[in-house]
Amino acid sequence: MNTRSNFDQSLKELKSLQLKMADEAQTAIKNAMRALLNQDLGLAKKIIDGDNVIDDLEYEIHEKALMLIARQSPVAKDLRRLHVALSASSEVERLGDIAVNIAKSAVHIGNEKHVKELIDIPNMMEMALEMVTESITSFYSEDIELAKKCAAKDDQVDQMFGNLVKELLTYIPQNPDFTNQIIQLAFVCRYIERIADHSTNIAENVVYLETGKRYNLND
Repeated sequence: MNTRSNFDQSLKELKSLQLKMADEAQTAIKNAMRALLNQDLGLAKKIIDGDNVIDDLEYEIHEKALMLIARQSPVAKDLRRLHVALSASSEVERLGDIAVNIAKSAVHIGNEKHVKELIDIPNMMEMALEMVTESITSFYSEDIELAKKCAAKDDQVDQMFGNLVKELLTYIPQNPDFTNQIIQLAFVCRYIERIADHSTNIAENVVYLETGKRYNLND
């Protein structure tokens, strides 16, 4: 019983670390979008320089999870819990990388006047961040229905991505001097689409945790 109690406490601590990591990643993404919209180059550079915080948390999570596997020799669902924890932390680390990429796009655009008012891109980001929140919450609470709800939004984000990139590319012939900015904004759309993909991956891991089977929730 004591061994079980120790394992549960260690798992709880691991999940708390992952919530902290996810919060750092979400904050970085929101700040990167703010830097892009407000053309705040100082904030963008701060995000780029601060990526090591998320990387360090991922390393700590992986070390703790591997130590638990080595010491407790978990089986069945407990082993899946640790496997999912490792997978989820890798997905969240990539969210941190995406925040850096968006910040770099903001730097590349600089103070150049925006070729169009940026409304649709933040709307797309809002939905992607909803997916992040739902995927992390479903992971923490092991809520398979919330995981499926999260993954169901991926197609909407994909559609928004396709529409936005098509629209952006139509601006190039009439605005050749803004080509670099337009390409950077298209990159940002792609980064946001990847946020949704990583959230879906976390959701799929939650389903695997609960069922022991792999499902592609985008089908």
